[in-house]
Amino acid sequence: MAARHPRHDLDDALLTPLRFSVMAALRPEVEIDFATLRDLLETGDSALSKAISILSAAGYLAVRKGYVGNRPRTWLTATAAGIVAMRIHVTALQAIAAGLPR
Repeated sequence: MAARHPRHDLDDALLTPLRFSVMAALRPEVEIDFATLRDLLETGDSALSKAISILSAAGYLAVRKGYVGNRPRTWLTATAAGIVAMRIHVTALQAIAAGLPR
């Protein structure tokens, strides 16, 4: 039987450049606020909100809401499942780019 192609290990939740970038920006044990992430990724509020919703529904992000003074804030953290999913996804991309099945 032929080796399984690594594209089968790509995660649908990580296939868009923005969602991939969100997960790449989040490091284990690091929390980042929405505005900082938006500016870092050079995207708009709406697009980032949609990406966060999808990643959160997949269980890849933890979202914490609160206030700084009177202003609402949203903080994001990668979950353990998100970190594992990202590692698998990146490994699959590397295998595809190398032209070799794993």
